[in-house]
Amino acid sequence: MSAIDQPRVAIFCPTFLKPEMLHVYRQVARLSKVTPIVLTFKRENAAQYPFEPIRFVHRSPLRWARRIWNVQIRRIPQQAYRDEVNSIEALLTADRCQLLHIYFGNNGLFWLPLLRKCRIPALVSFHGADVQVHVDSPTAKRWLKDLFASCALVLARSESLGSTLVELGCPPDKVRIQRAGIPLDTFRYFTRRRPADGAWRLLQACRLVEKKGLELTLRAFSAFLKQYPNANLTIAGDGPLRGSLKELAGTLRLDGRVQFPGFVGQSDLLTLYENSHLFLHPSEQTPDGNREGVPNSLLEAMATGLPCIATRHGGIPEAIAHSESGVLVPESDLAGVEHWLVRLAADDHFRDALGKRAAQVIKEKFDLTTQIEKLEGIYLGLRRR
Repeated sequence: MSAIDQPRVAIFCPTFLKPEMLHVYRQVARLSKVTPIVLTFKRENAAQYPFEPIRFVHRSPLRWARRIWNVQIRRIPQQAYRDEVNSIEALLTADRCQLLHIYFGNNGLFWLPLLRKCRIPALVSFHGADVQVHVDSPTAKRWLKDLFASCALVLARSESLGSTLVELGCPPDKVRIQRAGIPLDTFRYFTRRRPADGAWRLLQACRLVEKKGLELTLRAFSAFLKQYPNANLTIAGDGPLRGSLKELAGTLRLDGRVQFPGFVGQSDLLTLYENSHLFLHPSEQTPDGNREGVPNSLLEAMATGLPCIATRHGGIPEAIAHSESGVLVPESDLAGVEHWLVRLAADDHFRDALGKRAAQVIKEKFDLTTQIEKLEGIYLGLRRR
C-alpha cells in the first residue's frame, strides 16, 4: 500500500509530548502502514520528540473556569466546550482522517461530546491512572459507560486494566490489550558481574509520584546499606515528591549514597541500566485509585537483563513471574523487599537466571515491532469494518 492510499489516523494527545511519555512517541513515530496525524493542544520537547504533521486544536479561553467548576467543586471529569469540538471536527475533515485514536481515558471523557456523534471510528487508550481516578461520582461512571458505547474499541495496556474496564461497564468484545513496546534494538541483554567490595548499584527510574513506592525503596536501601556499606542507589526521574524524598534520604542518613539525577534521556538511562546490578519498582495503589499498567522503566530494565524486584500490583505480574523472571512482593512490603535485596546479592546464579529470563519475556511479550504490528492491525481492521 502506497503512502497516498494509507489510512489517515488522527492521534490526539493533549500535550505532545511530556518528557515521561516516550512510550507514546514510540507507538506513534514507528507507524508505517497508516499515516498518523497528531492533534494536540500544546507541543513540548520538539527536539526530543520530532514529528510531523502536528495540528493544534483550539483551547477554550474558559478552560480555567471549567477546571475549577468541574474538577474542584463538582468533582467530575472535564468535557470539551462546543468551540473545541468544532475545532477538532474541522481538523479531522481537513486532513481526511479515517480513524481517531485518543490517549488517554480521561481525554476520552473530555471528548465525549465529540465521540457521541463522531463520523469516523474512534479508539481510546487506557494506561493506568486514567482507569479509576476521578470516576467515583455517579455522573463520571455514567459518562464512562457512554464513552465505551461511543467508541469502536478500547485499548488497555495490561490484562488487569482490561478486566477493570469490563468491571466498569465496557463490553468485553470492545477491549483489546495493547502493551507498551520496548525497542529491542536499543535495550539489549547485558551480562553483569558481581561488584567488587560490595559496591552494589541499585536503580529505580520513574516519575517521582506516590504510586511508585519510592519511600519504600529508600527505606529498603537503608537496611541493605547496613550489610553492604559501599552500595549506592540512583533514583532517576522527576516529579512532585523529589523534595520530600531528598528529605527522607537525609533523615535516613543516606547522604552520599543516594543520587537524584532528575529526568534523564534514553541514552543516559540505558547507561544506568547497564551499570546497575539490581532494579526496584515497588508500585502501590494510592488512596484515589491511581495504579500502574506495566511501568515502562521496569520493562526496559528487564530487557537489559537487570534483575528486578517489584510488587504484585496492576499489570506487573503479567511481565514478572515470581522467582522466574524477577521477584514479586505484596504492595508496601518493606520486609519483603529488604529480604530479596539481600537474597539476590548473595546468590549469583539465581540473580543471573532472573536477568536472562526477564530479557526473554520482554522479547516474547513486549517487543515494540510486534506491538506496532498489532496496533496497525487494529487500525486496518477498523477501516475495513
